[in-house]
Amino acid sequence: MVGDAAANRTSMLRTDLKYEIKKLLVSELNLAGRDPATLDDDAPLFGESGAGGPNGLGLDSLDALQVAMLMEERFGVRVPEGDEARPIFRSVSSLAEFVEFARGARGKR
Repeated sequence: MVGDAAANRTSMLRTDLKYEIKKLLVSELNLAGRDPATLDDDAPLFGESGAGGPNGLGLDSLDALQVAMLMEERFGVRVPEGDEARPIFRSVSSLAEFVEFARGARGKR
């Protein structure tokens, strides 16, 4: 039972974090007309907007730099550069997982 409560709390925190990331992306990247609530957590962030279905964002390399800065400013985590960053930038879900991991790693130092 205690494990279930902890898992539910973690799931709820991750859901809140994903929504916060979506709001941040929509507002800071000027994604006019996009509602954070309609963005798919697992839709690709980059490439053509149709590539991830109707909820993909279609961001480009300049957006990647801005997203990296946003993650550092808002969540206090530094996104690595180059190929190491590709899986982190895959989707809102992968960004949220990275933020949680980086915060946890920082707390264990």
